[in-house]
Amino acid sequence: MSHLKFNPRTLILLLMILVITAFRLLVTFNSDELKFANFSSIGAVALFGGAYFKDNLKAFAFPLLSLFLSDLVLYTTIYKKYVDIFLIQELWTYLAIALMVLVSRFLLKKVNIASLLLSTIVIVFIHWIVSDIGSWYKNPLYTQNFNGFIDCLIKAIPFEIRFLEGTVIYGALLFGAFEILKAKYPVLKLQRQKL
Repeated sequence: MSHLKFNPRTLILLLMILVITAFRLLVTFNSDELKFANFSSIGAVALFGGAYFKDNLKAFAFPLLSLFLSDLVLYTTIYKKYVDIFLIQELWTYLAIALMVLVSRFLLKKVNIASLLLSTIVIVFIHWIVSDIGSWYKNPLYTQNFNGFIDCLIKAIPFEIRFLEGTVIYGALLFGAFEILKAKYPVLKLQRQKL
């Protein structure tokens, strides 16, 4: 007989990630196709996963999995016409998300407002630079040199502003809710054992 240990902290963290990721879908499906492009919960999920999962596998896997599942829904429905460019662009986005989780592992060892704001700014910068490689690379709209990449980055500024807004708003919801839950239910506090 197997003795599986129930870990309420991991379950709550995972449920919170899934719920906040669902907002990415709700916002996208209930707006003009690209009006809220990049106003996403994914940056907040990367920060949250990196900050609260002490196990590296969970810290990286859950945010990446939530991005994959929401991408799967979006690219088989309203973004169907973008599937051709999906692979090239999204590989860079997934790399950016992994780097964001890594940043939060280092900068959010202690969660407070200052470390959260610093982490948010760093991950938005990472998202801007890394994910836009996918938008620029082999794209006929941009010259394939440094100037073309800079042009791509400049055109991405409105999207990155929305990414920053989404990360701040969804991050406040995720981090605030979990800190309130931890205060109310001590079982959610990190124990000495590894999650």
